[in-house]
Amino acid sequence: MNENLTILTHDSDYGELIFKYGYKPQEGVIYFRLFEFEPIEPATILLQLMETGHKFVNRLTVVDERSIRQRPY
Repeated sequence: MNENLTILTHDSDYGELIFKYGYKPQEGVIYFRLFEFEPIEPATILLQLMETGHKFVNRLTVVDERSIRQRPY
């Protein structure tokens, strides 16, 4: 079974995997760079991103307390 799913992570190594080693997930990566947060917060942020029309395919999306950055790959 081959499913193309967006990776949701708190692991900072994905940037290096993508841009240094060429790992390119088909549907994108969303890295939540949050240090102190309630368990519901990443889901709430993700829903807000989807509602505002953000696209994730072939992009590394970094979400922190103050900003959202996207870099295509």
